[in-house]
Amino acid sequence: MQALIDTLKAWQLHPFVDHFTVSLIVVAVLVEIVASIMPSRLWLRYMALTLLVLGTLAAFGSQVTGGWEAERVWDSLSEPGKALLRRHGWWGHWLPYVFAVLALWRILLQFVGFAARTRLIYLIVAIIAAGLILYQGFLGGDLVYDYGAGTALLQAAAPIASPSVVPAPPPMSASPIPTVFVPTPTPIAAPTPGAASTVTGTPAPTASSAAPGEPSPTPSSNDSSTKNL
Repeated sequence: MQALIDTLKAWQLHPFVDHFTVSLIVVAVLVEIVASIMPSRLWLRYMALTLLVLGTLAAFGSQVTGGWEAERVWDSLSEPGKALLRRHGWWGHWLPYVFAVLALWRILLQFVGFAARTRLIYLIVAIIAAGLILYQGFLGGDLVYDYGAGTALLQAAAPIASPSVVPAPPPMSASPIPTVFVPTPTPIAAPTPGAASTVTGTPAPTASSAAPGEPSPTPSSNDSSTKNL
């Protein structure tokens, strides 16, 4: 049984049942007014009685589903919203019993002869009850459209904190690769014989020249004999 109740709660049936309750009650009262104007149309009176009984059953369904819905949205509402929900719930708690009394009264009017004398009083009370059910529906509309009861506006009013995300550093721009300057070696010309003496103006030493402080070489006897030959 509890599993069935949990399933019905998950379906959030209160708005659907409410619309049936309001429409059935209001149409039942309107048909009752027309039946009072045209008393010869008995089928209108039976229709009004049937609609009123169905509307009373729907009102008790609204009472039950409204309690489920109030438990679901209570913690998410602000203080003005909770005050409005209390008023809406108060009317939702007592109006089903009012319609139950009206349905029983209407059955007596239909099947008990002496009760027909109270038809006018019944009609006045039924019109007032229809006005009250419209007023309760107006309060429910304020809960939905002004305070977001049962809608995503409640989540927007109290967003869930998300973990902080550290922003990634911006990408660095590519820098050019540093270049290393390598000087080109300058070719050095090889020195030529006699270049040093040419540059400095000093004659290159010859084989016959002697170093300072040494005796000059003298031709040997072999050289002189060679010359004589």
